[in-house]
Amino acid sequence: MTKTPSPALWQQLKETHECLQRVLEGASTSEILLNVPSELRPATQALLFLTLRRLGTAKGLVKLLAKKAPKEPAQSLLCVVLAIGSVDVDPMYSDFTLVSQAVEVAKRNPLMKAQAPFINGCLRNFLRERIGILASLENDPQSIWNHPLWWINLLKKQYPNHWGDILKANNELPPLSMRVNRLRSTRAELSRSWTEKGINHTLQGEQGLIIQSPIAVHLIPGFDEGLCTVQDGGAQMAAQLLMQGIGVQFETLVEDGGPTKKAQKVGPPSLVRILDACSAPGGKTTHLLEYPNVQVTALDIDPARCKKVHESCERMGVQAQVVCADAADLDSWWDKELFDAVLLDAPCTASGIVRRHPDIRWLRRESDIAQLGEMQKRLLDKTWQVLKIGGKLLFCTCSVFKQEGEQQVQSFLRRNTDASICTQVGHLLPTLTSKGELLKDNELIDHDGFFYTLLQKN
Repeated sequence: MTKTPSPALWQQLKETHECLQRVLEGASTSEILLNVPSELRPATQALLFLTLRRLGTAKGLVKLLAKKAPKEPAQSLLCVVLAIGSVDVDPMYSDFTLVSQAVEVAKRNPLMKAQAPFINGCLRNFLRERIGILASLENDPQSIWNHPLWWINLLKKQYPNHWGDILKANNELPPLSMRVNRLRSTRAELSRSWTEKGINHTLQGEQGLIIQSPIAVHLIPGFDEGLCTVQDGGAQMAAQLLMQGIGVQFETLVEDGGPTKKAQKVGPPSLVRILDACSAPGGKTTHLLEYPNVQVTALDIDPARCKKVHESCERMGVQAQVVCADAADLDSWWDKELFDAVLLDAPCTASGIVRRHPDIRWLRRESDIAQLGEMQKRLLDKTWQVLKIGGKLLFCTCSVFKQEGEQQVQSFLRRNTDASICTQVGHLLPTLTSKGELLKDNELIDHDGFFYTLLQKN
Protein backbone atom coordinates (compact mmCIF):
# COMPACT_ATOMS: atom_id res chain seq x y z
CA MET A 1 0.00 0.00 0.00
CA THR A 2 1.43 3.39 -1.05
CA LYS A 3 1.77 5.84 1.84
CA THR A 4 0.25 9.26 1.19
CA PRO A 5 3.02 11.89 1.30
CA SER A 6 2.77 14.62 3.93
CA PRO A 7 1.66 18.04 2.63
CA ALA A 8 4.52 20.38 1.78
CA LEU A 9 5.38 23.03 4.35
CA TRP A 10 4.30 25.84 2.01
CA GLN A 11 0.81 24.30 1.92
CA GLN A 12 0.70 24.20 5.72
CA LEU A 13 1.89 27.81 5.95
CA LYS A 14 -0.71 28.87 3.39
CA GLU A 15 -3.58 27.33 5.33
CA THR A 16 -2.24 28.63 8.64
CA HIS A 17 -1.87 32.26 7.59
CA GLU A 18 -5.34 32.21 6.00
CA CYS A 19 -6.77 30.86 9.28
CA LEU A 20 -4.90 33.53 11.23
CA GLN A 21 -6.42 36.21 9.00
CA ARG A 22 -9.89 34.96 9.88
CA VAL A 23 -9.10 34.91 13.61
CA LEU A 24 -7.93 38.52 13.42
CA GLU A 25 -11.22 39.31 11.69
CA GLY A 26 -13.11 37.86 14.66
CA ALA A 27 -13.73 34.18 13.87
CA SER A 28 -12.92 31.39 16.36
CA THR A 29 -10.44 28.63 15.59
CA SER A 30 -13.05 25.92 16.17
CA GLU A 31 -15.20 27.13 13.28
CA ILE A 32 -12.25 28.04 11.04
CA LEU A 33 -10.50 24.69 11.25
CA LEU A 34 -13.64 22.85 10.11
CA ASN A 35 -13.08 24.33 6.64
CA VAL A 36 -9.45 23.23 6.36
CA PRO A 37 -8.92 20.14 4.16
CA SER A 38 -8.71 17.04 6.38
CA GLU A 39 -5.21 16.11 5.20
CA LEU A 40 -3.94 19.56 6.25
CA ARG A 41 -5.99 20.06 9.40
CA PRO A 42 -3.68 18.52 12.08
CA ALA A 43 -0.58 20.39 10.90
CA THR A 44 -2.55 23.60 10.37
CA GLN A 45 -4.02 23.47 13.86
CA ALA A 46 -0.61 22.88 15.42
CA LEU A 47 0.98 25.80 13.54
CA LEU A 48 -2.03 28.07 14.12
CA PHE A 49 -2.07 27.42 17.88
CA LEU A 50 1.69 27.97 18.07
CA THR A 51 1.26 31.27 16.23
CA LEU A 52 -1.58 32.41 18.51
CA ARG A 53 0.51 31.60 21.59
CA ARG A 54 3.34 33.75 20.15
CA LEU A 55 1.32 36.35 18.27
CA GLY A 56 2.41 39.23 20.51
CA THR A 57 6.04 38.42 19.78
CA ALA A 58 5.35 38.01 16.07
CA LYS A 59 3.54 41.36 15.83
CA GLY A 60 6.38 43.06 17.68
CA LEU A 61 8.90 41.57 15.23
CA VAL A 62 6.92 42.74 12.21
CA LYS A 63 7.03 46.30 13.57
CA LEU A 64 10.80 46.10 13.99
CA LEU A 65 11.49 44.50 10.59
CA ALA A 66 9.15 46.52 8.38
CA LYS A 67 9.41 50.30 8.15
CA LYS A 68 5.76 50.39 7.08
CA ALA A 69 3.20 47.87 8.32
CA PRO A 70 2.51 45.37 5.51
CA LYS A 71 -1.06 44.86 4.39
CA GLU A 72 -2.88 41.56 4.51
CA PRO A 73 -2.26 38.80 3.58
CA ALA A 74 1.49 39.52 3.90
CA GLN A 75 1.06 40.62 7.53
CA SER A 76 -0.47 37.27 8.58
CA LEU A 77 2.08 35.24 6.65
CA LEU A 78 4.94 37.12 8.31
CA CYS A 79 3.35 36.63 11.75
CA VAL A 80 3.05 32.88 11.22
CA VAL A 81 6.62 32.44 10.01
CA LEU A 82 8.12 34.77 12.64
CA ALA A 83 6.19 32.96 15.40
CA ILE A 84 7.67 29.66 14.21
CA GLY A 85 11.13 31.11 13.67
CA SER A 86 11.28 32.77 17.10
CA VAL A 87 11.00 29.48 18.97
CA ASP A 88 14.44 29.23 20.55
CA VAL A 89 14.27 25.61 21.76
CA ASP A 90 14.20 22.70 19.31
CA PRO A 91 13.48 24.65 16.09
CA MET A 92 10.83 22.95 13.97
CA TYR A 93 12.50 23.71 10.61
CA SER A 94 15.84 24.90 9.30
CA ASP A 95 16.09 28.61 8.55
CA PHE A 96 16.52 27.94 4.83
CA THR A 97 13.43 25.71 4.65
CA LEU A 98 11.26 28.16 6.57
CA VAL A 99 12.20 31.14 4.42
CA SER A 100 12.03 29.33 1.08
CA GLN A 101 8.61 27.82 1.85
CA ALA A 102 7.22 31.15 3.04
CA VAL A 103 8.40 32.82 -0.17
CA GLU A 104 6.76 30.00 -2.11
CA VAL A 105 3.43 30.86 -0.44
CA ALA A 106 3.85 34.51 -1.43
CA LYS A 107 4.74 33.70 -5.03
CA ARG A 108 1.63 31.53 -5.43
CA ASN A 109 -0.73 34.22 -4.10
CA PRO A 110 -1.65 36.99 -6.59
CA LEU A 111 -2.10 39.43 -3.68
CA MET A 112 1.41 38.75 -2.33
CA LYS A 113 3.45 37.89 -5.41
CA ALA A 114 4.91 41.39 -5.69
CA GLN A 115 5.79 41.35 -1.98
CA ALA A 116 7.74 38.08 -2.13
CA PRO A 117 11.16 39.88 -2.15
CA PHE A 118 10.07 42.03 0.81
CA ILE A 119 8.93 38.94 2.78
CA ASN A 120 12.17 37.17 1.88
CA GLY A 121 14.23 40.12 3.10
CA CYS A 122 12.33 40.52 6.39
CA LEU A 123 12.68 36.86 7.27
CA ARG A 124 16.36 36.65 6.35
CA ASN A 125 17.14 39.77 8.36
CA PHE A 126 15.40 38.32 11.40
CA LEU A 127 17.00 34.88 11.19
CA ARG A 128 20.43 36.42 10.67
CA GLU A 129 20.16 38.68 13.74
CA ARG A 130 17.58 36.75 15.74
CA ILE A 131 19.09 37.14 19.24
CA GLY A 132 19.59 40.89 18.99
CA ILE A 133 16.21 41.57 17.42
CA LEU A 134 14.36 39.50 20.03
CA ALA A 135 16.25 41.37 22.76
CA SER A 136 14.79 44.60 21.35
CA LEU A 137 11.32 43.44 22.43
CA GLU A 138 12.18 43.13 26.12
CA ASN A 139 10.39 46.36 27.05
CA ASP A 140 7.19 45.51 25.15
CA PRO A 141 4.79 43.64 27.51
CA GLN A 142 2.55 42.36 24.71
CA SER A 143 5.56 40.90 22.87
CA ILE A 144 6.97 39.30 26.01
CA TRP A 145 3.75 37.87 27.48
CA ASN A 146 1.81 37.29 24.25
CA HIS A 147 -1.44 38.74 25.60
CA PRO A 148 -3.18 42.05 24.85
CA LEU A 149 -1.89 44.88 27.02
CA TRP A 150 -5.30 45.45 28.69
CA TRP A 151 -5.39 41.77 29.72
CA ILE A 152 -1.90 41.95 31.23
CA ASN A 153 -2.70 45.14 33.14
CA LEU A 154 -5.96 43.72 34.52
CA LEU A 155 -4.23 40.60 35.83
CA LYS A 156 -1.49 42.75 37.39
CA LYS A 157 -4.16 44.72 39.25
CA GLN A 158 -6.22 41.72 40.37
CA TYR A 159 -3.37 39.26 41.05
CA PRO A 160 -0.29 41.32 41.96
CA ASN A 161 1.56 38.22 43.20
CA HIS A 162 0.50 35.72 40.53
CA TRP A 163 -0.18 37.59 37.28
CA GLY A 164 3.05 36.39 35.65
CA ASP A 165 2.38 32.76 36.62
CA ILE A 166 -1.11 32.96 35.09
CA LEU A 167 0.24 34.34 31.81
CA LYS A 168 2.98 31.70 31.68
CA ALA A 169 0.43 28.94 32.27
CA ASN A 170 -1.77 30.35 29.50
CA ASN A 171 1.12 29.99 27.03
CA GLU A 172 1.82 26.34 27.81
CA LEU A 173 0.54 23.32 25.92
CA PRO A 174 -2.31 21.72 27.91
CA PRO A 175 -2.53 17.98 28.50
CA LEU A 176 -5.52 15.85 27.54
CA SER A 177 -7.67 15.70 30.68
CA MET A 178 -10.24 12.91 30.94
CA ARG A 179 -13.01 11.89 33.36
CA VAL A 180 -13.97 8.27 33.97
CA ASN A 181 -17.69 7.44 33.64
CA ARG A 182 -18.30 5.70 36.95
CA LEU A 183 -21.58 4.23 35.72
CA ARG A 184 -19.69 2.06 33.25
CA SER A 185 -16.22 1.56 34.71
CA THR A 186 -13.86 2.45 37.52
CA ARG A 187 -10.83 4.67 37.26
CA ALA A 188 -8.55 1.82 38.36
CA GLU A 189 -9.96 -0.44 35.65
CA LEU A 190 -9.62 2.23 32.97
CA SER A 191 -6.11 3.08 34.12
CA ARG A 192 -5.03 -0.57 33.85
CA SER A 193 -6.42 -0.74 30.33
CA TRP A 194 -4.50 2.37 29.28
CA THR A 195 -1.29 1.12 30.85
CA GLU A 196 -1.58 -2.16 28.96
CA LYS A 197 -1.98 -0.18 25.72
CA GLY A 198 1.09 1.93 26.48
CA ILE A 199 -0.81 5.19 27.16
CA ASN A 200 1.17 7.08 29.80
CA HIS A 201 -1.10 8.93 32.19
CA THR A 202 -1.48 10.20 35.74
CA LEU A 203 -4.50 10.34 38.06
CA GLN A 204 -6.12 13.57 39.19
CA GLY A 205 -8.76 14.35 41.82
CA GLU A 206 -11.71 11.97 42.21
CA GLN A 207 -12.27 10.90 38.61
CA GLY A 208 -9.59 12.49 36.47
CA LEU A 209 -6.90 10.95 34.29
CA ILE A 210 -4.34 13.13 32.51
CA ILE A 211 -2.63 12.11 29.27
CA GLN A 212 0.36 14.37 28.66
CA SER A 213 1.15 13.35 25.06
CA PRO A 214 -1.37 14.38 22.37
CA ILE A 215 -3.58 11.57 21.09
CA ALA A 216 -6.81 11.47 19.10
CA VAL A 217 -9.68 10.76 21.50
CA HIS A 218 -11.02 7.92 19.36
CA LEU A 219 -7.72 6.10 19.88
CA ILE A 220 -8.18 6.16 23.67
CA PRO A 221 -9.46 2.77 24.91
CA GLY A 222 -12.97 3.22 26.27
CA PHE A 223 -13.74 6.64 24.79
CA ASP A 224 -16.06 5.53 21.98
CA GLU A 225 -17.75 3.11 24.39
CA GLY A 226 -18.52 5.93 26.82
CA LEU A 227 -16.20 4.75 29.59
CA CYS A 228 -14.62 8.21 29.73
CA THR A 229 -14.94 11.69 28.34
CA VAL A 230 -12.78 14.78 27.83
CA GLN A 231 -13.08 17.22 30.74
CA ASP A 232 -10.54 19.42 32.48
CA GLY A 233 -9.87 18.67 36.13
CA GLY A 234 -11.11 22.10 37.16
CA ALA A 235 -14.35 21.59 35.24
CA GLN A 236 -14.93 18.25 36.98
CA MET A 237 -15.35 20.15 40.24
CA ALA A 238 -18.70 21.59 39.12
CA ALA A 239 -20.84 18.47 39.51
CA GLN A 240 -18.85 17.37 42.56
CA LEU A 241 -19.40 20.65 44.41
CA LEU A 242 -23.11 20.84 43.60
CA MET A 243 -23.86 17.24 44.50
CA GLN A 244 -21.87 17.41 47.73
CA GLY A 245 -23.83 20.55 48.56
CA ILE A 246 -27.18 18.78 48.25
CA GLY A 247 -25.94 15.58 49.92
CA VAL A 248 -25.99 13.22 46.93
CA GLN A 249 -23.21 10.67 46.64
CA PHE A 250 -21.92 8.65 43.72
CA GLU A 251 -23.49 5.55 42.31
CA THR A 252 -20.52 3.18 42.45
CA LEU A 253 -19.72 -0.06 40.67
CA VAL A 254 -18.97 -3.09 42.83
CA GLU A 255 -17.90 -6.67 42.09
CA ASP A 256 -20.78 -9.16 42.22
CA GLY A 257 -18.66 -12.29 42.25
CA GLY A 258 -18.83 -12.83 38.49
CA PRO A 259 -17.29 -11.32 35.37
CA THR A 260 -19.69 -8.36 35.48
CA LYS A 261 -20.24 -5.53 37.90
CA LYS A 262 -23.43 -4.23 39.45
CA ALA A 263 -24.39 -0.77 40.60
CA GLN A 264 -24.56 0.09 44.28
CA LYS A 265 -26.93 3.00 44.83
CA VAL A 266 -26.02 5.54 47.49
CA GLY A 267 -28.21 8.61 47.41
CA PRO A 268 -31.45 10.33 48.37
CA PRO A 269 -34.67 8.28 48.52
CA SER A 270 -36.58 10.68 46.26
CA LEU A 271 -35.82 12.12 42.84
CA VAL A 272 -33.60 15.22 42.77
CA ARG A 273 -34.50 17.72 40.03
CA ILE A 274 -31.53 19.69 38.69
CA LEU A 275 -31.37 22.48 36.13
CA ASP A 276 -28.18 22.66 34.06
CA ALA A 277 -28.79 26.17 32.80
CA CYS A 278 -26.08 26.54 30.14
CA SER A 279 -25.32 22.92 29.43
CA ALA A 280 -23.51 22.59 26.09
CA PRO A 281 -21.44 20.71 25.12
CA GLY A 282 -22.67 18.37 27.86
CA GLY A 283 -19.65 17.47 29.99
CA LYS A 284 -21.20 18.73 33.21
CA THR A 285 -24.62 17.34 32.26
CA THR A 286 -23.33 13.80 31.86
CA HIS A 287 -21.35 14.17 35.07
CA LEU A 288 -24.49 15.12 37.04
CA LEU A 289 -26.33 12.13 35.60
CA GLU A 290 -23.77 9.70 37.00
CA TYR A 291 -25.29 10.38 40.42
CA PRO A 292 -28.29 8.32 41.65
CA ASN A 293 -31.92 9.45 41.63
CA VAL A 294 -31.13 12.55 39.59
CA GLN A 295 -33.24 14.14 36.84
CA VAL A 296 -31.50 16.83 34.78
CA THR A 297 -33.07 19.48 32.58
CA ALA A 298 -30.30 20.69 30.26
CA LEU A 299 -30.81 24.06 28.61
CA ASP A 300 -28.90 25.78 25.85
CA ILE A 301 -29.88 28.63 23.59
CA ASP A 302 -28.19 27.21 20.45
CA PRO A 303 -29.80 24.24 18.60
CA ALA A 304 -26.42 23.05 17.30
CA ARG A 305 -25.02 23.03 20.83
CA CYS A 306 -28.11 21.20 22.11
CA LYS A 307 -27.32 18.50 19.57
CA LYS A 308 -23.89 18.14 21.15
CA VAL A 309 -25.50 17.63 24.56
CA HIS A 310 -27.67 14.86 23.09
CA GLU A 311 -24.61 13.22 21.53
CA SER A 312 -22.64 13.42 24.78
CA CYS A 313 -25.49 11.84 26.74
CA GLU A 314 -25.94 9.07 24.18
CA ARG A 315 -22.26 8.13 24.19
CA MET A 316 -22.06 8.15 27.99
CA GLY A 317 -25.26 6.11 28.40
CA VAL A 318 -27.30 8.71 30.31
CA GLN A 319 -30.47 10.63 29.54
CA ALA A 320 -31.29 14.30 30.11
CA GLN A 321 -34.27 16.43 29.17
CA VAL A 322 -32.54 18.70 26.65
CA VAL A 323 -34.37 21.96 25.91
CA CYS A 324 -33.32 24.62 23.41
CA ALA A 325 -34.11 27.88 25.20
CA ASP A 326 -32.67 30.96 26.86
CA ALA A 327 -32.38 30.06 30.54
CA ALA A 328 -33.20 33.66 31.47
CA ASP A 329 -36.45 33.66 29.44
CA LEU A 330 -38.47 31.66 31.96
CA ASP A 331 -41.77 31.88 30.07
CA SER A 332 -40.26 30.05 27.10
CA TRP A 333 -39.40 26.84 28.97
CA TRP A 334 -40.23 26.74 32.70
CA ASP A 335 -43.31 24.79 33.86
CA LYS A 336 -43.35 26.52 37.29
CA GLU A 337 -42.13 23.38 39.09
CA LEU A 338 -39.23 24.38 41.32
CA PHE A 339 -35.81 22.72 41.12
CA ASP A 340 -33.81 21.24 43.98
CA ALA A 341 -30.55 22.52 42.51
CA VAL A 342 -29.23 24.68 39.67
CA LEU A 343 -25.89 24.53 37.91
CA LEU A 344 -25.21 27.86 36.23
CA ASP A 345 -22.04 27.68 34.14
CA ALA A 346 -22.49 31.19 32.83
CA PRO A 347 -21.16 32.65 29.55
CA CYS A 348 -17.95 34.58 30.20
CA THR A 349 -14.72 35.78 28.60
CA ALA A 350 -13.27 32.25 29.01
CA SER A 351 -10.08 33.86 30.31
CA GLY A 352 -9.33 30.73 32.34
CA ILE A 353 -9.15 28.31 29.40
CA VAL A 354 -6.76 30.28 27.18
CA ARG A 355 -4.15 27.52 27.07
CA ARG A 356 -6.70 25.26 25.34
CA HIS A 357 -8.14 28.04 23.17
CA PRO A 358 -5.27 30.45 22.41
CA ASP A 359 -7.44 32.53 20.06
CA ILE A 360 -9.57 33.79 22.98
CA ARG A 361 -7.01 36.35 24.16
CA TRP A 362 -6.95 38.00 20.71
CA LEU A 363 -10.72 37.78 20.12
CA ARG A 364 -11.75 39.35 23.42
CA ARG A 365 -12.03 43.08 24.06
CA GLU A 366 -11.90 44.69 27.49
CA SER A 367 -15.47 45.93 26.97
CA ASP A 368 -16.64 42.30 26.70
CA ILE A 369 -16.22 41.88 30.46
CA ALA A 370 -18.99 44.35 31.27
CA GLN A 371 -21.29 43.05 28.51
CA LEU A 372 -20.89 39.45 29.64
CA GLY A 373 -21.27 40.57 33.24
CA GLU A 374 -24.76 41.87 32.47
CA MET A 375 -25.63 38.50 30.94
CA GLN A 376 -24.33 36.69 34.04
CA LYS A 377 -26.37 39.00 36.29
CA ARG A 378 -29.54 38.32 34.29
CA LEU A 379 -29.02 34.56 34.34
CA LEU A 380 -28.31 34.52 38.07
CA ASP A 381 -31.41 36.52 38.93
CA LYS A 382 -33.70 34.50 36.67
CA THR A 383 -32.46 30.99 37.54
CA TRP A 384 -32.65 31.92 41.23
CA GLN A 385 -36.42 32.19 40.74
CA VAL A 386 -36.77 28.53 39.69
CA LEU A 387 -34.96 27.25 42.82
CA LYS A 388 -36.97 25.98 45.79
CA ILE A 389 -36.42 27.20 49.35
CA GLY A 390 -33.40 25.38 50.76
CA GLY A 391 -32.15 24.62 47.26
CA LYS A 392 -28.59 25.18 46.07
CA LEU A 393 -27.25 27.08 43.06
CA LEU A 394 -23.67 26.64 41.89
CA PHE A 395 -22.45 29.70 40.01
CA CYS A 396 -19.35 29.06 37.93
CA THR A 397 -17.41 30.60 35.08
CA CYS A 398 -14.25 29.55 33.27
CA SER A 399 -12.74 32.96 33.99
CA VAL A 400 -9.98 34.34 36.21
CA PHE A 401 -11.26 37.92 35.96
CA LYS A 402 -12.84 38.91 39.27
CA GLN A 403 -15.69 40.80 37.60
CA GLU A 404 -16.90 37.40 36.39
CA GLY A 405 -16.49 35.70 39.76
CA GLU A 406 -16.29 37.10 43.23
CA GLN A 407 -17.48 40.59 42.26
CA GLN A 408 -20.51 39.13 40.45
CA VAL A 409 -21.43 37.04 43.51
CA GLN A 410 -21.08 39.95 45.93
CA SER A 411 -23.36 42.02 43.71
CA PHE A 412 -25.89 39.16 43.63
CA LEU A 413 -25.89 38.84 47.42
CA ARG A 414 -26.62 42.56 47.77
CA ARG A 415 -29.63 42.19 45.45
CA ASN A 416 -30.94 38.96 46.99
CA THR A 417 -31.21 38.92 50.79
CA ASP A 418 -32.54 35.34 50.72
CA ALA A 419 -29.17 34.06 49.43
CA SER A 420 -26.15 32.93 51.40
CA ILE A 421 -22.85 31.28 50.51
CA CYS A 422 -22.51 27.58 51.35
CA THR A 423 -19.15 26.88 49.73
CA GLN A 424 -16.79 29.58 48.51
CA VAL A 425 -14.09 28.00 46.35
CA GLY A 426 -13.42 31.29 44.59
CA HIS A 427 -11.07 31.63 41.65
CA LEU A 428 -9.00 28.60 40.71
CA LEU A 429 -5.96 29.82 38.81
CA PRO A 430 -4.33 27.77 36.02
CA THR A 431 -1.21 25.93 37.07
CA LEU A 432 2.20 25.75 35.44
CA THR A 433 2.38 22.29 33.92
CA SER A 434 6.01 22.14 32.85
CA LYS A 435 7.44 22.78 36.32
CA GLY A 436 4.53 21.32 38.27
CA GLU A 437 4.28 24.50 40.34
CA LEU A 438 1.13 25.18 42.33
CA LEU A 439 -0.43 28.51 43.10
CA LYS A 440 -1.69 28.94 46.65
CA ASP A 441 -5.37 28.40 45.91
CA ASN A 442 -4.89 25.24 43.87
CA GLU A 443 -5.45 21.74 45.26
CA LEU A 444 -5.36 20.01 41.88
CA ILE A 445 -2.27 19.80 39.73
CA ASP A 446 -2.66 20.89 36.11
CA HIS A 447 -6.06 22.45 35.48
CA ASP A 448 -7.60 25.45 33.77
CA GLY A 449 -8.87 28.59 35.48
CA PHE A 450 -12.39 28.60 36.98
CA PHE A 451 -14.59 30.30 39.55
CA TYR A 452 -16.98 28.45 41.87
CA THR A 453 -19.43 29.57 44.56
CA LEU A 454 -22.28 27.46 45.95
CA LEU A 455 -25.28 29.52 47.06
CA GLN A 456 -28.28 28.49 49.18
CA LYS A 457 -31.79 29.90 48.97
CA ASN A 458 -33.00 30.71 52.50
